[in-house]
Amino acid sequence: MRLSKWHGLGNDYLLLEQSEPELELTSERVRKLCDYHFGVGSDGIVEVVSMSGDEVDVKIWNPDGSLAELSGNGARIAARWLARRNARAQVRVRVGERAVDARMLGGLEVEMEMGDVTVGEPETLEVDGEEIEFVPVSVGNPHAVIRRDPERSELLRLGPLIERHPRFPERTNVQLVYVDDPHEITVVVWERGAGETLSSGTSSVAAASVAIVMGWCESPVTVHLVGGDLEVALTPERRATLTGEAQEICSVELSPELLI
Repeated sequence: MRLSKWHGLGNDYLLLEQSEPELELTSERVRKLCDYHFGVGSDGIVEVVSMSGDEVDVKIWNPDGSLAELSGNGARIAARWLARRNARAQVRVRVGERAVDARMLGGLEVEMEMGDVTVGEPETLEVDGEEIEFVPVSVGNPHAVIRRDPERSELLRLGPLIERHPRFPERTNVQLVYVDDPHEITVVVWERGAGETLSSGTSSVAAASVAIVMGWCESPVTVHLVGGDLEVALTPERRATLTGEAQEICSVELSPELLI
């Protein structure tokens, strides 16, 4: 049984092709495969459901066995995989109800049209005895963007509490954002169902969109993440474009006994 392992700025995914029908993914199997000690180890799985020409349908699994509505890094990985497989410069990736168009820029770079971004009004949450202001955002999946120093200790403290706060019945992704200058921000990410990650495409879109809408920055915005940089552009109609690398790490052959 073979998989390929990829990463987008350290946010690593296993990619499973539809040609492996004997490996039916379940929540339990996803958790096992994503475990870094008892499985292969990854921040999630990109499952190729179907493909035709320059289009591919995928499911994106979080490492806790839940399904994600969208992943910028996961979709970028699927796009580069399909583009290389079929020698295409432009491809389309469908994740659930959202389709995103991607263009290969050469090397590892992928430019992806992420679609509409919905930025809400600032709200306040009581978390761990503290009043925290955040901005809710939807990039097809939910985000809570908080402007404060992106310290890892704060992310580890606040991330799990905000992810599962009653305000978010479906849970949420969390970003701590520092504005470096009108075109740069530094962000740390707590992903719903995954925890702390080195990078996140949709989190970068959410954080940059809030920075632009709130007047902290101007488009385009370079997002500095622990794993590297992504670039986000936002139109006046609030449609986002995400640009960054996607790289294959290796192919993995699974032992049959792992799948028992």
